[in-house]
Amino acid sequence: MPDEPTNITTDILIAIREDIASFRTSVEGRLDRLERDSRKYRHDAAAMMVMMRATVSHFEQRVGALEGRVTVLETPKS
Repeated sequence: MPDEPTNITTDILIAIREDIASFRTSVEGRLDRLERDSRKYRHDAAAMMVMMRATVSHFEQRVGALEGRVTVLETPKS
């Protein structure tokens, strides 16, 4: 005699529960990876901002020194 309807229903429900559990594990793994990557990108962005500020500061110092030299050259000697 074929399987009884209650046994088939139970088997189907168990399979659905296993699919949901594997899906949940998959989603949690992806969320963990996204969180880890997000922290890395925030850290990299902060480091880039520090480097950009240092570069701008260095550039401003060099331009200021150049402006001083140009001013000296443009000033007529008496």
